Formats: sequence, C-alpha cells, structure tokens
Amino acid sequence: MKILLISAAALALGGTLSVSTGPATSASPPPVLGTSVFSPSKAIDDPTIVAIFDWANSAEFETSGMGAARAHDKDVRALARQLVRDHRAVQKQGRALAKKLHVKVPHLANKDNPLYEQHVATLKALRHAKKGADFDRVYLQHEVDYHKAVIDAVTNQFLPAIQNAELKDFVTKVAPAFKAHQDAAQNLLDKMKS
Repeated sequence: MKILLISAAALALGGTLSVSTGPATSASPPPVLGTSVFSPSKAIDDPTIVAIFDWANSAEFETSGMGAARAHDKDVRALARQLVRDHRAVQKQGRALAKKLHVKVPHLANKDNPLYEQHVATLKALRHAKKGADFDRVYLQHEVDYHKAVIDAVTNQFLPAIQNAELKDFVTKVAPAFKAHQDAAQNLLDKMKS
C-alpha cells in the first residue's frame, strides 16, 4: 500500500516547496516536494496529519491516473495502476481509522494549501511532457522524487509528531510500501536508461 503522501500536507503547514518552472521534458521533471518539507517550529496535530494524508492520496490518484492513461511502456502503466489502487486503499483505511477514532478531520481548502499549486504544476508538467518514453521518464522521475520526500517526511516529521497510538501504528505499517514504490519506479527508470 503506497503513499500516504503525507509529505504533501506538511507543506500546507508552513514547509517549503521546490518547484521547477518551464515545460516538462525528460530533462525537466515535474515539481516535487523539497527535502525540507515541514518547518520544525510549527506544531502539527493528528487531525491535520490525517487531513494531509487524505488530500495527498487524492493528489496521487490524479498523477498516477495520468501515468496509467498516458504511459508508453506496459510496465510503467502497470506501476501507475498499482499506485492508484494502493492510494485508494490507504485513503479508505485512513478514513475508516479517523471515523473509528471520532477524529474530525479539517478540510484543506485549495486556497489554504500550498501543495495544491504544486500538484497543479505537476499535472501541467505531465500533460506537457512528450509522449512515449519521454512521458514515462518524467512520470517515473516524479514518483521517485515524491516518494523520497514522503519517506523523509514520514520518518523525520510525522511519526515523531503523531500522538494517537493507532494512527502511529497505521502509518508505521504502511510506510514500507513507500520505499517499495520508490524502488519500483527507480528500477523502471534505470531500465529505460540502459
């Protein structure tokens, strides 16, 4: 089960964002989260982590949905379809846990969510990527970079901040899938380069 893509939410709370500008090509991957995702001086609570988690999974449906529809290579399409399935499953589990814990999840409005603009830029970069292998490279590089940012945010920022034991257990159980997804995307990207 893939990405909580929780790191996306971290930016909504005051983190920094690294965005590439200009049209996406194989040399210009879509924008991804920067390595400094969350400002340690700003506290984050469990409901906000759940909201970020939910929003970030929805964003991944869109990017991987585009990957599934536009990828040239059958293995890249298969990975993109897997990411969509995994994100839907994780989002469903996260929502069920929030309901069970009676957590009122705050809504992350687009105007209040700096990640929204980053996500729109990513979709634009993917739409403007050339077709065929060029698109595949741009999509895969985005997935590698995004998963790295997620792993860093989950490990260094979100897990230490989570107060609820069940939420922490859930994040801990799904976190290894982040690395598996990053590795799968990197393996396909390396295969394209050889």
